Amino acid sequence: MSQATKRKHVVKEVLEEYVVPSPQQQIVRVLGTPGNNLHEVETAEGTRFLVSMPTKFRKNIWIKRGDFLLVDPIEEGEKVKAEINFVLYKDHVRYLKKEGLWPEAFSDTAETQPSSKASREGEQTAARSSGEEDSDDDSDLFVNTNRLRYGCTESEDDSEEEAAVASDQDEEEK
Repeated sequence: MSQATKRKHVVKEVLEEYVVPSPQQQIVRVLGTPGNNLHEVETAEGTRFLVSMPTKFRKNIWIKRGDFLLVDPIEEGEKVKAEINFVLYKDHVRYLKKEGLWPEAFSDTAETQPSSKASREGEQTAARSSGEEDSDDDSDLFVNTNRLRYGCTESEDDSEEEAAVASDQDEEEK
């Protein structure tokens, strides 16, 4: 199987399948990423530990602070106590809540978690099919927080000055 095909299947599995945690698995929230494919997580009881990301998810699935994961425990681990089994997105959380399997400690934070790309695309498609028109509102677009945002507005004074400068340049050329 080629690398691209494998990546496609892994992403499809994570976005489209709905899982129910087995008795030994637990749901955790990501607190940070120290690096080396490790993630610091917190359980519903408040216990903090590290989890490792399996090879199939590396460079395919991105995990950030605040995401929820389904993890399998590792018995021999001292610092790394579990391995990621599944990444839970907003639609997965809704499903687990409906089934009554969502921990009460995470109920308030799950509402603020961003939805997956697939669910956003589905909502946009549903809005278009229901007859709603796309507005010029760009609030749903990705905003790069690493770049400074410059707010430039054009006022009437600016446009008058530009017109005066342009006419001065035209006169000089003649």
